[in-house]
Amino acid sequence: MLRIHFTGLDLARIRIAARPDVLWETVLSFHRLRDKTEAATFRQWRGETRSRLNSEIRLLASLVPARGYFPDFLTPPEGVLGIDPAVEALRETPVRRLRRDLGLLKSQAAPCWTDSLAEGCAGALGRLVTLLRGYHQAAIAPYWPHIRAGIEADRAARGRALLDGGADQLLDSLPSMIRWRPPVLCADYPVDRDLYLGGRGLLLLPSFFCRRTPVTYHDRDLTPVLVYPARQADRSAPAAAPVPARAEGSRPLGKLVGHTRSAVLDAIGHGCTTGELARCVGVSAASASQHASVLREAGLVITVRHGSRVLHTLTPLGAALLRGAAAAVPTAPRTPPVTSGTAPSPRR
Repeated sequence: MLRIHFTGLDLARIRIAARPDVLWETVLSFHRLRDKTEAATFRQWRGETRSRLNSEIRLLASLVPARGYFPDFLTPPEGVLGIDPAVEALRETPVRRLRRDLGLLKSQAAPCWTDSLAEGCAGALGRLVTLLRGYHQAAIAPYWPHIRAGIEADRAARGRALLDGGADQLLDSLPSMIRWRPPVLCADYPVDRDLYLGGRGLLLLPSFFCRRTPVTYHDRDLTPVLVYPARQADRSAPAAAPVPARAEGSRPLGKLVGHTRSAVLDAIGHGCTTGELARCVGVSAASASQHASVLREAGLVITVRHGSRVLHTLTPLGAALLRGAAAAVPTAPRTPPVTSGTAPSPRR
């Protein structure tokens, strides 16, 4: 069991990651690739991904065993910024940390090619970056909009719990394998360990490919992070992103999807329950649910359960459609007010 010990200051410093972390998803997806217990959920993704891989499976398996420890340096915090900043941060990992992390891995019979990696050899680090890029391109990039939509839906649900009931309700809303017993957050975990936050707070990072138990860094001195399974929507298996059709800029969104569904899409922009959606648009709850269902089937909305209610949020495709419609609406130019003197420069 994992026990995370909070102080009052830690409760005030809980954060929810602003974006999905591309390297956490990359590494954790490699577990799902080899996990036969998830065969039904990930069957199509697994088959499509394996067909695109070459030597990545064998080489990555030497760094990410099917069970047990994998090096902390594989998931730097820059992962929330995208694959390019993430792998460049990984390339700059200090030799001291490489030696420490790979020394722990070596006890699990890692191959000798990691010896040069542990010494910070530029060639070995370059090989690792190429390896991760290749695997990411095969396993993550084609499905990223779906993955991101699921994680952002979870973030919306956690954010709502935080607004409704503060840190207590946020921690109490986490998946069932994580239990809030103030002032300790207990979680199912492969080993028995305690993590004392000591005023540093905790970063909560929902993950699409994290399953069954949460994950945290082995090194207690790193910024405390708890990676946990994101809430699963109606269809949780990752699907390759469709290529969206381009709507003509001169056609308002209402003509494309209907004025009521356009209003529904706009109302869902920041996340809302079916009841809130009905009140915002001025329709019955049944009608709001039906409109949300149609938009969900079109890949514009994702729905997750939030307690006894459901919470609707936009997918990246839905958000892009809404932004495109807003950009297409012409606005009359505003006449600047006449003032004396020099106008101040806008602040950025």
